[in-house]
Amino acid sequence: VQLQASGGGLVHTGGSLRLSCAASIRTFSSYAAGWFRQAPGKEREFVGAISFSGGSTYYADPVKGRFTISRDNAKNTVCLQMNSLKPEDTAVYYCAAWLGGIIVHPDEYDYWGQGTLVTVSS
Repeated sequence: VQLQASGGGLVHTGGSLRLSCAASIRTFSSYAAGWFRQAPGKEREFVGAISFSGGSTYYADPVKGRFTISRDNAKNTVCLQMNSLKPEDTAVYYCAAWLGGIIVHPDEYDYWGQGTLVTVSS
C-alpha cells in the first residue's frame, strides 16, 4: 500500500487547509486511516483517525472541533479538513493506514505517506 499526502502549504492564523491522502490499493476501504503530525523537535503525535467505512472518527483534543476527517472509498482517498488553524498546528502531516479499527498509536500503523508541510503564520 502506498499513500500520497498532499495539500499542505502556508496559511495565516484562523485560515483553513484541506489535506488529501491517496492510496494505491483498491481494497483501501478495508483499512482504517489516521493522520499524524510532527513539529520540529517534537515527537510524532496523533491528530485523528477514521474507520474503514468512514462511520467512525476520533480526534485528539487539540484539534477537536476544528479538524474533520472524511474518506471517499470509491476514490481511495482520505481527507483532513483543518479550520481555525493556529501557529501550534504547524507541522509535517502524515497519513497512515492499517487493517483494523481506529487506533491512536503510530507504531500500530503499517503504511505511511511521505508527509506534507503545514505552516501557520501568526
